[in-house]
Amino acid sequence: MGLGDGARLQLAPLWRQFDVSCVQAPCHMTAGLIPARSSAFWGYPRSGQIMASIPEKAASSKKYGIAIIANDRVIDWLLPFLESHRATSAAIPLYLIPYDDNMARTRKAAEVFGVEIVDIDSAQLDALARRLYPLNPGHRRRLRKLLALTLPLDEVIYLDVDIILLRNFSEVFGRLVVGKTEFIVASQSEDYVYNARHVQYDFLRDVLLFNDGFFATSRDILSLQDFYDVIAADEKIFHAVRQRGGLFAQPLTNFVVHRRGLKIAQLDECIPGASSESYYKAEGITLTENGPLDQSGNQVYFCHWPGIKGLPGRRVFDGLWHEFARRAAARMKEFA
Repeated sequence: MGLGDGARLQLAPLWRQFDVSCVQAPCHMTAGLIPARSSAFWGYPRSGQIMASIPEKAASSKKYGIAIIANDRVIDWLLPFLESHRATSAAIPLYLIPYDDNMARTRKAAEVFGVEIVDIDSAQLDALARRLYPLNPGHRRRLRKLLALTLPLDEVIYLDVDIILLRNFSEVFGRLVVGKTEFIVASQSEDYVYNARHVQYDFLRDVLLFNDGFFATSRDILSLQDFYDVIAADEKIFHAVRQRGGLFAQPLTNFVVHRRGLKIAQLDECIPGASSESYYKAEGITLTENGPLDQSGNQVYFCHWPGIKGLPGRRVFDGLWHEFARRAAARMKEFA
């Protein structure tokens, strides 16, 4: 299914169950802010209703989609993510890449939410992961997120599942321009990509270091073969500059994007009125009837909980996550 440039999903008004006057930044969610069972949450549809549809004018020959990676170990994160996708971006096809074979509950969730689990040969990518991270068999499968670049799509958005979507993501598509905007990201990540030695290399000096929990690109701009080719040529440099400490896909994705000299743009540079803020601890967030705004009044598109221990607590975005989790659990129970 394709979405035309600037396509917009038709969503019901959002956030009407919130007393937005009591959510000022920085703050925590106020007890009772989210009613236990409010049918008005995000214009949430009743059973059988379709949350979003694509207008006829959005018809396009281009094929767009969102890719995620998951297994049963992250099911508590996957379900709220799926519920948020259904509430905001249901018309965008969603593709799930298996992290490993621990997939029984994940497959059930995919069935309930209409997600396509993709069967992609990961042998060559897994071999690269073993080569780069021989001592980390459990974590190196994180590189499988890069299989998103092999999907039969003209443009793809990749998202980690410790995220909830807060806006219609169809607005992100159609923004890529070769030589100008080739790789779209949201937040920067100054401390979790390279070590201090990266400034010794011209192609790594003064580059934007990004969190790879969200990116949008095209396989015609960045392919999986680019990763194999760059590492074949510059593996020594990669190991010299990559930041250690439980980091795997993020330093590699940054390194290949930077080595190829792709033109990186942040979300707020691509979509008028959009924010590049996504961190769950962000300050200055205000919940309005039309969705969350950052401290500059720009629209927050998603919230990300990178590196969190346990599950969300009582910060501004945490209440939204828990509401999506509750609704997802009810949906799974309904289809049990």
